[in-house]
Amino acid sequence: MAARRRASRPPGASLGFERLAPRLHAVLGSGPAARVAVAPGRVNLIGEHTDYNDGLVLPMAIDRVVAAAFRPRSDRRLRAHAVAFNETREADLDALRPDPAAGWMAYVAGVAWAFLSAGHRLPGLDLIIDGDVPLGAGLSSSAALEVAVALAVSTAAGLPWEPVAMAALARRAENDFVGVACGVMDQMAAAVCRQGHALLLDCRSLTSEPVPLPRGVAVVVMDTGVRRQLAAGAYNDRRSSCQAAVLALQRLDPKVRALRDVSADLLDRGRDLLEAATLRRARHVVAEIERPLALAAALGAGDLERAGRLLDESHASLRDLYQVSCPELDLVTDLAHSQPGCFGARMTGAGFGGCALALVQARHTSAFLDSMARTYHAKSGREGAFFACRPAAGARLIA
Repeated sequence: MAARRRASRPPGASLGFERLAPRLHAVLGSGPAARVAVAPGRVNLIGEHTDYNDGLVLPMAIDRVVAAAFRPRSDRRLRAHAVAFNETREADLDALRPDPAAGWMAYVAGVAWAFLSAGHRLPGLDLIIDGDVPLGAGLSSSAALEVAVALAVSTAAGLPWEPVAMAALARRAENDFVGVACGVMDQMAAAVCRQGHALLLDCRSLTSEPVPLPRGVAVVVMDTGVRRQLAAGAYNDRRSSCQAAVLALQRLDPKVRALRDVSADLLDRGRDLLEAATLRRARHVVAEIERPLALAAALGAGDLERAGRLLDESHASLRDLYQVSCPELDLVTDLAHSQPGCFGARMTGAGFGGCALALVQARHTSAFLDSMARTYHAKSGREGAFFACRPAAGARLIA
């Protein structure tokens, strides 16, 4: 099958939100009226593998979402149905434990567990979950699910929606219940982003500021069709390398708490303390932490040539130093550079497959999508998907 070219469209247009709440009743039986919470996926413009190093990131929520129709229960049961898997799972709120075999349900149960661990009182809950964020593509479908469920849980429990605090609970669910040592960027993007803006986020202080995208430019997502599992080990191995670098460099500077605190000069002075792979990975992180602020400034000034160069530098660093790219990601970014109107391109997300992004002149977007769909399939033999996305708002109730 040929690669797909998809145009940007309203969030959740393929889901039929008006049908989701009635479907909850059809699948899970009669009960109180249902409401619907949505949270977006995200594309990270720059700042990759810096969030768990207390660094800076520049994500953008996209017009692809996870939706959760929900209603309270009178007992202590958590019951959820995933449309994508046509599967219903249940759990006891008073006996939630991490379960490696739980699959998608671990993200739902983990959010409830995080709320309970924080001392919140929760009712039982029925949910039906649907979405159009591609699974395993590096667009953070897991964080979108977690934040949508967090909004459902907080609403059902009568708790105020505090985006930063709720993002932290969602992150705890993924770290401590699901077992993926992610940073907080994905959950913050899903909870906090403003429509029309990217989010310049300090992952240490959790302070953020909106960054408007200039007119005349489009962000194109290029899905390679290669899927990966974050929990499989390579992601956590990179994080362990960063922690090892911090421990070694603390011998030179005890004030170092994370790679956020390490300058290029300090890293160079401490290179003999680090194994080769650890040094290489630390070099990527130290340089990458500087790029979100630089890209925000370039976008603010309308300097799209500079913005494109920053994307290219980031991809080269992820490919050569952090070694989280793959042949398909390298191919799709190379092909993007050959298209008219492309300022720059890089892989986005944790890597090992998934998506890349390109910054493209808006007037060239349609031709870019058509050409990339043809050439990527011809060169790779894989089905990919290519679409322009709009900067979207964070989690919200829509019904």
